[in-house]
Amino acid sequence: MSANIQEFEKTTLRERVSHALRAAVVAGELEPGNVYSAPELAKRFGVSATPVREAMLDLVREGLVATVPNKGYRVTEMAESELDQITELRMLIEPALVARALAHIPDGDLPELRAMAQAIVDEAAAGDLVAYTEADRAFHLRLLGYAGNDRATSLIADLRAHTRLYGLAALSERGELEESAREHHEILDAIAGGNAGLVEKLMRTHIGHVRESWASAEPTQRKRNSSS
Repeated sequence: MSANIQEFEKTTLRERVSHALRAAVVAGELEPGNVYSAPELAKRFGVSATPVREAMLDLVREGLVATVPNKGYRVTEMAESELDQITELRMLIEPALVARALAHIPDGDLPELRAMAQAIVDEAAAGDLVAYTEADRAFHLRLLGYAGNDRATSLIADLRAHTRLYGLAALSERGELEESAREHHEILDAIAGGNAGLVEKLMRTHIGHVRESWASAEPTQRKRNSSS
């Protein structure tokens, strides 16, 4: 029994570290081209090096980082054209799927969804970009889950993991990220009102903002990334 509990705790820790590292890559907290060691990341996230190494294996398989022998892990770079393709795929899948899922979202689930949306706003206000990115991921995948298409949800999760939101830091510094985060409440308002057409429209607008504003790096950031 105790062995099973230990294994469960180990697995959940690895999952938590994987989510945090993945969010850090997406948010640009771990910069493309830079090499990070397991001990360095362990100190940064307040865990031991073992779950970090295990979690990084997940990110290597996903193509988010590459192993650098005897040094650590290099965050892979994404071309602008790749980000455009990711956005196009998300536009084709997410808005229609979430609109279709509306009919399957119980009214009783709305308070929990509100809390999840508010968590995104709260993390934006706190300036915690990693927590913000993870809260955003959890909210959108939860909405997609109501559609009952596991393959589509898995695909979107993968696409989101490969998105790069380098502009989040600049938005946070200007105090604009919290306002953008409130878009999630607008989507929930449309869901609560049973307006599938509005849900789809708001989802398209939201994803467009992700590509146009949130994924845009400031000139200094873009220059630093290109020279890494």
